[in-house]
Amino acid sequence: MNFELSEEQRAIQDMARAFAEEHFLPNASEWDQKEIFPASELRLAAELGLAGIYTSEDVGGAGLGRLEAAIIFEELSAACPSTAAYLSIHNMVAWMIDTFANDQLRRRFLPDIAKMSKMTSYCLTEPGSGSDAVSLTTQARKEGNSHFILNGSKSFISGGSTSDVYAVMCRTGESGANGISCLLVEAGTEGLSFGAKEKKMGWNTQHTAAVHFDNCLVPIDNLVGNEGDGFKIAMAGLDGGRVNIAACSIGGARKALELAKSYSKERKQFGKQLADFQSIQFKLADMATELDASRLMLHRAASSIDEGAPDAIMHCAMAKKWATEACSKICNDALQIHGGYGYLKDFGIEKIVRDLRVHEILEGTNEIMQLIIARRILN
Repeated sequence: MNFELSEEQRAIQDMARAFAEEHFLPNASEWDQKEIFPASELRLAAELGLAGIYTSEDVGGAGLGRLEAAIIFEELSAACPSTAAYLSIHNMVAWMIDTFANDQLRRRFLPDIAKMSKMTSYCLTEPGSGSDAVSLTTQARKEGNSHFILNGSKSFISGGSTSDVYAVMCRTGESGANGISCLLVEAGTEGLSFGAKEKKMGWNTQHTAAVHFDNCLVPIDNLVGNEGDGFKIAMAGLDGGRVNIAACSIGGARKALELAKSYSKERKQFGKQLADFQSIQFKLADMATELDASRLMLHRAASSIDEGAPDAIMHCAMAKKWATEACSKICNDALQIHGGYGYLKDFGIEKIVRDLRVHEILEGTNEIMQLIIARRILN
């Protein structure tokens, strides 16, 4: 087992870090406070291949692996976890289309998605079905041989009202997982509407809203894979999404640890630096250890996907659960080290705390990660 990055991976890491420090970091606080969706900066990221990291090169993607993606998302999220997380979702949708759609659909959508001239959203969660995704009720009924008629609602959709393509999991058959399909719904479709922009604790650089379908006429040609493949597609997308979200937690926590270390060397209390107090030293040591353990689990999970390992699903669930929880604690501890200053927006810590908290909920709650792990070890 090699714990060192290759020369190519280090070059990718350096590129992502330089881009994030130039384009994300100086703007992240303003984007957060004014709830700005940074579309132009995201399109600059797309010019570097970051909107189709593990999408095939023949449709404009970078053709990299999941480990390279994890490296990239750690660097981007060290500058702005919220913006990096939206890019993660966009990459997930691109991969789903690339992997499961027919060639005609791939070539129709993916070049624009890879350039982010078309933004994407992943639509699985519904008001009445969160963790219990199999019970979703959004329905697509065939109208002749050319269209589906789509009715229902999706909730908590990142990019809701701002995206151009919505990957919608909907029921085309009987109850249960085998009756779910995946349709691509394009912005401007008649009957497509959106709820008000949600006011959230964090993730303010990406707009979240409910998405409603009222007799939307969707071409049958927009079906990804076959009818009944939707749940399989959704879950496969989430495996990679969990790795990406773990990476976003690690990047945010790494930045929080860096800020805490710097502050502990600058701030003096009782006549000496905070860093000279053993209680602070031990806290920083635990934070660094938890961060390193999170990254090791993340890289194993990403490599498991790349290698098609039998335990890849479990490794992804483990990495997502461990990293999101450990990194939230790291950020909270970093805020504690800052004392009252950590509670102020000027110091940057509180934004990271807010952005990372939702990572324990999305891409499958961490309680669902426990179920996935338990089922695997008891199988």
